Amino acid sequence: MKKSFVFTLIAFLACFNAFSQSLPYIKSSSFETGETLVYKLKYGFITAAEATLQVLDSDIKYNGKPTYHLLAQGKTNGTFDIFFKVRNKYESFIDKTTYTPYFYAEDIKEDNYTRTDKVRFYQSEKKIVGSKGTYTSPVAQTFDLVSAYYFARNLDLSSVRIGDKLTLRYFLKDEVTPLTIEYMGKEVVKTSQGRVNCLKFSPSISPGRIFKKNSRLYLWITDDENRIPVKAQGDVIVGSITMELASVSGLKEPLKIIK
Repeated sequence: MKKSFVFTLIAFLACFNAFSQSLPYIKSSSFETGETLVYKLKYGFITAAEATLQVLDSDIKYNGKPTYHLLAQGKTNGTFDIFFKVRNKYESFIDKTTYTPYFYAEDIKEDNYTRTDKVRFYQSEKKIVGSKGTYTSPVAQTFDLVSAYYFARNLDLSSVRIGDKLTLRYFLKDEVTPLTIEYMGKEVVKTSQGRVNCLKFSPSISPGRIFKKNSRLYLWITDDENRIPVKAQGDVIVGSITMELASVSGLKEPLKIIK
């Protein structure tokens, strides 16, 4: 699969999800139906792409259990849209109590490349069934790119200490992949909504077509009841890319803005 800037933006959001096997999650969800988050991805000073994440109403049940319908959409902007047009859509249906996924679908259109996939998760069996076959996971909590992000927002982070490194497994590109992330401490970050207290993390990355050798990726998450990413930054083969929160609505709790 080509790794577009939009794919990288969605992956930025998923980078906060390395705690699933190490920390307990809270019972009261940090998000609710109606929430919408919009992010901009900048290459240098140029806005290259944007992504929208939504929590939608769902009357679909799996094993008799109600679900949240999560929708993530990404697209290129401006000049990038002329030279490399991207229109990607990712959907996930997750359990309202455990926040683990039952079903995931993606519809990817990146220039001349297209890909669709539908994935069914059987958590208790540690099994994932996709369009190209059946896959196994070493753990009973395996996520897709979208559900991982929302699960992480419900984790109890009270015991996390600077330097802690934790790992989760997520299903992507027809394989179960581990992701490790290091907690870096607390910082105040200026956002489109104002200045907010944040938790800083550094996810592991693989050098290749996007990231250069020895580059670091950093992610800032609001240190409040919402736990939403507000900024991510990393060096790429040429230059750097930055993700920033552009707009937000429907939060369960108001953002705590520093006056």
